[in-house]
Amino acid sequence: MPSEFQLAEVVREACMRAALEAYESAGISGLCAEGRWELAVQAIRILDLDPLINGVQNPVEAGR
Repeated sequence: MPSEFQLAEVVREACMRAALEAYESAGISGLCAEGRWELAVQAIRILDLDPLINGVQNPVEAGR
């Protein structure tokens, strides 16, 4: 069974990835820094955590 620390690391990495992708995409679309930041925060808010939690709890099945 994975530790709470492992789960936290997975969630943190997913949040960072989602925010950076949204920020870069918004920049390419021409948004200002404030708009880019708003989209980055929104990407974290809408991030689906179920696959992350399931992947940490069942690493063999998540790799399929």
